[in-house]
Amino acid sequence: MIDPARLHSDLSRLGRETDRLLATVEALSDEELTAPSRCEGWTRADVLGHLASNGRAIPRLIDWATTGQAQTLYASPEARAQEIAGLAALPREELVRQLRSSAAFFAEQGERLGGELAVEEVHLHGKRIPAASVVALRIAEVVVHHHDLGTAWTLEQAEPESLLDALEAAVRTLRAKGAPGLTLATEERDEWVLGDGAVRVAAGRAHLLAWLARGDAEHVEADGPLPALPSW
Repeated sequence: MIDPARLHSDLSRLGRETDRLLATVEALSDEELTAPSRCEGWTRADVLGHLASNGRAIPRLIDWATTGQAQTLYASPEARAQEIAGLAALPREELVRQLRSSAAFFAEQGERLGGELAVEEVHLHGKRIPAASVVALRIAEVVVHHHDLGTAWTLEQAEPESLLDALEAAVRTLRAKGAPGLTLATEERDEWVLGDGAVRVAAGRAHLLAWLARGDAEHVEADGPLPALPSW
């Protein structure tokens, strides 16, 4: 069982980040949805299709945590891509409805983590994820992909703990993909060491996340050449 206070806090924060995302989305016109996003090869509609799909896929990790039976988010990479493309092709109003519906579904399913857990850890793409961090994983998805829409909203507007969730998700991904040696430090006094920690990279949480997630190095400081990072 996850500490009830933590679960309530995480789900409440997810709700606030989702509300901010939806406010941004509601302001986008049909034409703006077809514009490129910060995700290479994806339009804004593709990003929203991914988030709508993701809100129904991640709860399979909750199924795993509560039943002990291993789950995959999608039957195959092709099935994932097909589902995202289908959602992205929907009329604007239906795409937004699907986004809202999947967010509500995830919030409902997240409450199940307050019960007895069959396992304390689940796996995703080679990453070990504590069951207690599944809600934080969805928060990271919402925050990073809100940034990917490339609107007036910025990562600095996310809540500090949400940025920390996203940074921890980024670090798990980089470790799983064999990222080069890095020591990552934030102005908020967070620190992670990857590999031999050879290159120290420092910034505020928002700016460090922008580099790790999308390669924006404008506001980071390093004591050596910045290495190329594996893609998310």
